[in-house]
Amino acid sequence: MVMIGSPVFQFAYFVPNLDEAIQHWSSTVGAGPFFVTEHHKADRFVYKGQPVEADVSYAFGYAGEHQIQLIEQHDDSPSIYTDMFARGTGGHHHVAMLVADYPQERQRLLDLGFELACELHANEIDAAYFDSRDTIGVYTEIHSDTPRIRGTFARWKQAHEDWDGTGDPVRRHVSGT
Repeated sequence: MVMIGSPVFQFAYFVPNLDEAIQHWSSTVGAGPFFVTEHHKADRFVYKGQPVEADVSYAFGYAGEHQIQLIEQHDDSPSIYTDMFARGTGGHHHVAMLVADYPQERQRLLDLGFELACELHANEIDAAYFDSRDTIGVYTEIHSDTPRIRGTFARWKQAHEDWDGTGDPVRRHVSGT
C-alpha cells in the first residue's frame, strides 16, 4: 500500500503559542519569514461529519525547500489538533501534499481505509485531513493544487530565499493573497 501518493511539500506543527514558535523556528532553523493568518475562517468546514470549526491561527514559512506551517488553536472546540494534543502542548501534526486531482486522491485514501477527519473549502481551495497516525504518526493533508495557490506558495518561498534572517520574521497575511 502506497499511502503518500504525491511529494510532501509541507510539515505542520501544532504549537501552544504562535508568536513564540515563529521566533523559535526562525532563530534555531532559519525558517521564515512567516506569513500569519489570524483566526482563519473557511467557507465550508466539516470535522468528523459535523460543521464544527475551531478558532485557529496559522503561520506559513519555508525552511529550505519545505514549507513549515505552525498552528495555534485559541478555543476548546473539538478539532484534529485537540484530537492529538492537550492544551498547552504541541508537536508534529501533519504532512501535506498538493494533489492535481483532489476528488480522485480523496477517494483513493478513503478506499485505503483512512478516516476522513476534517475537510474544508476556503478561497477556492479544498483540503482534507486523513487520520494516518497509526501508519506514519501524524495526520495526512491533501490540498488541491491550483495556479493561485502555487503562486502564493512561490511568493512565500521567494521571500524565504530573499530574507537574510534579520528583523521581524512575522508578515501579517493580507486577505486574498
